[in-house]
Amino acid sequence: MDTLSYKTISANKENANTEWFVIDAEGQRLGRLASNVAKLVRGKHKTNFTPHANCGDKVIVINADKIELTGAKWDNKTYIRYTGYPGGQRTATAKEVMAKNPIALVERAVKGMLPKNTLGRDIYRSNLFVVAGNEHKHEAQKPKTIKLEDIK
Repeated sequence: MDTLSYKTISANKENANTEWFVIDAEGQRLGRLASNVAKLVRGKHKTNFTPHANCGDKVIVINADKIELTGAKWDNKTYIRYTGYPGGQRTATAKEVMAKNPIALVERAVKGMLPKNTLGRDIYRSNLFVVAGNEHKHEAQKPKTIKLEDIK
């Protein structure tokens, strides 16, 4: 057997076969949803996963305003941001963030599970689309509907 004839194929943005998926977030737990979505947008479910390239799939999360948090997380979970000024640290509970911007909880949870570098920022910008309602503007891409139980 000629072992030199086997070549490791590294996927890149051009030759990665990206697909479009729709995930319904209605009634789903935030953390479980975010970890599965992060796995899809990063491309870790593919056999040709390459850690240094954006080879993930495009994911549309609909009904982000209908997610669930367990226990008392609606009141106890806090989100911290900083305005840039001295004494400018601001906190908000999950209930306050949901009332102001329903898609922010899902986006922030998925973003926290991506790499903290330029690749992670590129994956977040180009592969993740979160919508509060049932309608999205990506029907032309013919996305497949996928359930969280089907993601391995």
